[in-house]
Amino acid sequence: MVDQYIFSGSLPENASTYVIREADAQLYEGLKEGKFCYVLNSRQSGKSSLRVRTMQRLRDDGVQCAAIDLSAGGIQNVPPEQWYADLIDTLIDSFGLDLDFGDWWEANQLNSLVTRFRKFLEEVLLVEVLEDIVIFIDEIDSVLSLNFPTYDFFALIRACYNKRADNPEYNRLTFCLLGVASPSNLIEDKQRTPFNIGKAIPLKGFQLNEAEPLEKGLRGKFSNPQVIMQEILQWTVGQPFLTQKLCQFMVEESEQDNPRSVKQVVKSRIIENWESQDEPEHLRTIQARILRDEQKAGYLLELYQQVRLSEEQAEVKADETSEQSELQLSGLVVRQQGKLIIYNHIYREIFDSNWIENQLKNLRPYSENFRFWVASGGADESRLLRGKALQGAEKWMRDKDLSYQDKQYLAASKEKEIQEEIVAKQQEATLERERKDREAAEARNQLLSQANKKAQRRISIGVVVLFIAVLGAIALGIFSSKQVDIANQAENELKKATQQTKDAKENEKKAKESTEKAKKQELVAKKSEKVAKQKVIEADKTVKKAQEQASASKKNALQFEEGVKIARQDLNLAKNQKLDIQEQLQNIENRLKRLDIRNKQAKLEVETVQKLNKLAGKLQNYDKSSSGELTFSSNEVLRLSALSFNINNHQLKQALVLATMSQAYQQLKKLKEAKPEIQQSDKFLLEAAKTALKSTQGLQIQVLFYKSQGNLEAQNKNYPEAIRAYSKAFNILKNYPNQTDFTKDNQLLTGENIESVYRDLIKLTSQNYTELELRKQVEKSLSKHLYAQLEYFLKAKNWKAADEKTSRLMLNISKREEEEQLDRGSINNFSCQDLQKIDQLWVNADNRFGFSVQKEIWNRLRNNTEAGTTNDFLTPDYRNYLRFAKAVGWYDDKGNGEYQPARSTIGDVISLDELYKRVKDPSFGHKGSLPIGLDMYYITAGRWQRLVIFFSRVATCKV
Repeated sequence: MVDQYIFSGSLPENASTYVIREADAQLYEGLKEGKFCYVLNSRQSGKSSLRVRTMQRLRDDGVQCAAIDLSAGGIQNVPPEQWYADLIDTLIDSFGLDLDFGDWWEANQLNSLVTRFRKFLEEVLLVEVLEDIVIFIDEIDSVLSLNFPTYDFFALIRACYNKRADNPEYNRLTFCLLGVASPSNLIEDKQRTPFNIGKAIPLKGFQLNEAEPLEKGLRGKFSNPQVIMQEILQWTVGQPFLTQKLCQFMVEESEQDNPRSVKQVVKSRIIENWESQDEPEHLRTIQARILRDEQKAGYLLELYQQVRLSEEQAEVKADETSEQSELQLSGLVVRQQGKLIIYNHIYREIFDSNWIENQLKNLRPYSENFRFWVASGGADESRLLRGKALQGAEKWMRDKDLSYQDKQYLAASKEKEIQEEIVAKQQEATLERERKDREAAEARNQLLSQANKKAQRRISIGVVVLFIAVLGAIALGIFSSKQVDIANQAENELKKATQQTKDAKENEKKAKESTEKAKKQELVAKKSEKVAKQKVIEADKTVKKAQEQASASKKNALQFEEGVKIARQDLNLAKNQKLDIQEQLQNIENRLKRLDIRNKQAKLEVETVQKLNKLAGKLQNYDKSSSGELTFSSNEVLRLSALSFNINNHQLKQALVLATMSQAYQQLKKLKEAKPEIQQSDKFLLEAAKTALKSTQGLQIQVLFYKSQGNLEAQNKNYPEAIRAYSKAFNILKNYPNQTDFTKDNQLLTGENIESVYRDLIKLTSQNYTELELRKQVEKSLSKHLYAQLEYFLKAKNWKAADEKTSRLMLNISKREEEEQLDRGSINNFSCQDLQKIDQLWVNADNRFGFSVQKEIWNRLRNNTEAGTTNDFLTPDYRNYLRFAKAVGWYDDKGNGEYQPARSTIGDVISLDELYKRVKDPSFGHKGSLPIGLDMYYITAGRWQRLVIFFSRVATCKV
């Protein structure tokens, strides 16, 4: 009985409307034979339903199966390490493996990600699961949107099949890939691809002889259900989604007073106003697939136009070009007998010539500029629209549903046009800061939302696993009870057999007695042969019968002895099975306990992070109201809160969150509340000491913990303990430079964290002469770290941060950080080696910048004999400075460059933020703008003189 046709999502295993196609047998037989199979087809063609049904058939045959959906939220939008970790974690859950994933992952940190996945398959999965294994990977096309290549992943699948010759265990492992992609999209290297050794499973539309399950739902509704089914297939050509949907429409139509024909239903409920009626979305999915990439959309539309014309004129031969492959993956056309044809009549009616013409007209009028702008990552502002071009684009977009990038491009064009008209630079800077604040708030909220969702998902997974494990325990308990009953029954049979043995021996004894009696009668009979002849005959018969009874009794005794032996063996087997079951029950109980512990830990982690996030809100308000220097901001609290969800070890995660809470309380001047948190953090670190402290995360968390502990002790004026805590953090940074490298992605430690450890320790040791040697080591490490930060910012083209770090570095080298500026003596004595090194870093980052570039400009302008100003009272050095400042772009040309004591500036000096913004544009015509670094940007009386001294030092050092 068909209750309802299902045309949205995968069909359940027992769905009555599931249509068995040729692909069902091909996929099932291929996987049973251990072949690598792949099903690559358009969306809503029945791939996932085929997977569900095939998994059920394989499981019925004793094959262990697992399914990984790559479009799931937990697997997308993650770095490569997290992506592979999620794959392994899904397989652990699917097969119920007893593996501490966190410990295993940490133990294999030195291996590459692909090697870790291979080791998991070979050393864990194939060892723990003894049956044949099939891993289904659905939505495989999702890898195309990842921000890292996955070629090695597909190469590993091929390697698993190649390894079968050397390791027979791999014969038990089989893969099946499903998705909307072509093999060449997924991996281009023909030497590494698994698709040239696998089996492609084609998905054809439903045939009439296959559609009986669908026809059943029409019986009783129509007098001629087979004819209705034929008409449906004539429109859909068996396309699964449309066929199921149209069947449902006809069932609904049969309930009307005047039911319409199949043709009328198709016209009114599918074709007419199709965009508004396309629910669930199917036709719009095809359209979006064709139009999603504007650079390719024109080619695809033209190719589809050729296919339509080919129905009347010449054929379009099928080939392996990317355009044809993309058009087939949309589902709009199919390959048939070596040519491309439109899949069905519904598509032909909807995606007609008018649709093609409209879509070609709707392509962006600004396509060329848009493509260049996207290719530059949004950096090429010369490609933005202005004036009439922008007005035309805005008029064009009014009735369009634009993509995010289109909106971003037009918004950027509009913003650029507005910026060029704005004169009040202060107002522009204010708007810019407000925009950055909004983006930062949105990023924090998004990061927190993702973190909370991940935590809730882990709790949900734990509950499901716990429920399944309990059901398993109940089943095993029932099985154990049955085995005990069998053992008791065998013991009763043993007693019965023993009694029968005793009876048989008694019968044998009686038979012997009968034989003796017969012999005596025979002697008596001989004395009186004539009289007792008949008795002798009877006696012989009695003896014979007795012998037969004895033989039978003996035989029975042997059979009973054999039965007893077998019964004893069965009893021993039952006892052993009972012990095995008890051991399994104990293992399940232990697993349940571990799951319970993990769930409690996850709940505690969420509660602690929620508490930390509330504390971050208080700290944010404090940040706004505080007039002092902020050493620990709400942004840092939220950053560490979000990153804590990437830590698998419970003890380390809690230690980090609690230490962060303590630091936040310290910033809020609540030292009493800060102390318990740091003590609890210390306890969790002690618990993690045996397993995780030497890991990368463990070492970085220790640095943050000791930094927080040292800061708390310093505020409580317990300086020896503060030095001790900071020294521990310093030793970790010194002894484990690779594990505490702040330049890597997703690190708990930032460059500012590390710099803070060095500076706080220097400040503490400067008050204690016994720590002189330690202070020298820390000062040396700080200088090295400042160089590392400078190099990091320069590589990232973060000119503002790099310029500020240059100033801090030069003050550090000159021991002038407290004065915050260099004087004449410190400039004259500045280290030539450091000056050359700083210059080289800037020049390597961008040959427009550096002290050597500035020196060449200075020398060229200084040797210029023209005055450059009408003020004769200005000194030659000051006039040289004015020329220099104008040449490097420190002030706009409209300023006259004359010295005005009342203003204490020259001309229209642009703000530092504006300068940093301008140098990002490669078309900015000034060289030598950076670094500034020496507090000589805003020129007042006397400051410019330091520039003269500085370039003298640059020349002396031959920079």
